[in-house]
Amino acid sequence: MPRPILATIHTEALRHNLQRVRQASPDTRVWAVVKANAYGHGIEHAFEGLRGADGFALLDLNEAERLRALGWRGPVLLLEGVFEPRDLELCSRLGLWHTVHCDAQIDMLAQHKTQVPHRVFLKMNSGMNRLGFPPARFRAAWTRLNVLPQVDEISLMTHFSDADGPRGVAHQMAVFQAHTQDLPGERTLSNSAATLRHAQALGLKPDWVRPGIAVYGSSPDFPQNDAAHWDLQPAMTLSAQIIATQDLQVGDTVGYGSSFTAEQPMRVGIVACGYADGYPRLCPTGTPVLVEGVHSRTLGRVSMDMLCVDLSAHSQAGIGSEVVLWGQASNGAVLSIDEPAAAAGTVGYELMCALAQRVPVRVDEWDASRSDPIRYLPGKSAKL
Repeated sequence: MPRPILATIHTEALRHNLQRVRQASPDTRVWAVVKANAYGHGIEHAFEGLRGADGFALLDLNEAERLRALGWRGPVLLLEGVFEPRDLELCSRLGLWHTVHCDAQIDMLAQHKTQVPHRVFLKMNSGMNRLGFPPARFRAAWTRLNVLPQVDEISLMTHFSDADGPRGVAHQMAVFQAHTQDLPGERTLSNSAATLRHAQALGLKPDWVRPGIAVYGSSPDFPQNDAAHWDLQPAMTLSAQIIATQDLQVGDTVGYGSSFTAEQPMRVGIVACGYADGYPRLCPTGTPVLVEGVHSRTLGRVSMDMLCVDLSAHSQAGIGSEVVLWGQASNGAVLSIDEPAAAAGTVGYELMCALAQRVPVRVDEWDASRSDPIRYLPGKSAKL
């Protein structure tokens, strides 16, 4: 049989989270951000759950081609724009909208031969200091674009650096408004944190929001607020099975480096998941897991292919028992991806994107309104 580890993508959770974003920012169009292969979920796996979005935003031309191949005919936005002149040819052929954040990209457009003008999103650096024109040069960049026959509509965008923290977005909003207030064009401003935390406080209501992490069920401002606070559901479950057990006596140690020592007799479960599967090696003893839907903890170091969990309070657990590393257990219990991420000193984004290629993935059409934990897959059983 295959090694008992599985990543499950929950289509209905994606739909729910997308709707949750719409509720937070009503009467606003929504980009579903699917960069980094839909945050590690797989564009093809996530597409059905996110096709209710008004558009998709991403980075790579290859990913844009994959979206078009899936049948998507709506807007697709390249968040970093083009990287070389020939990229514009593919933008023309696929009907892609693209960001313009530097003079070099305007120069490429000026030399591009096309019969169909491009829809571009002019980006302001309002304080993030990554991409975008400085506020003092923003209007000049807009003027350059506006006279190009290769350019159709110009939309305006910026990105918030502190939407998830106490500084908030007001300082950047003030800069953006001051330098765009009389310019025409749609605005796209808000990431997940800005949409959920500041939608009502934004001085200028955006035409588009750009949720990323929220549509995948992770809190954009954890640990201040968890996913349950924002009514977000996990879009990915990483689950595995116990493949062996060990009975420890006082003084016995676990794993490489003997970093955990038993202080009393206890039982340990060995789980078919390790850092080669994308589970963080830095997760210390005490990182939360679900064993048969009940909270437990890891013990000792995470190995390449295995990790150990505490079975002291799980007398019935043994070989074949389900262990959820993040996501939803078969009994409906949920362990947010933010919890093991925090234990490893990182964020849920990284765990999603780090899922290893060797982990099998399935897409799960399940109904969150049902009281039972049965999951549905087209044409076959969905039990792990």
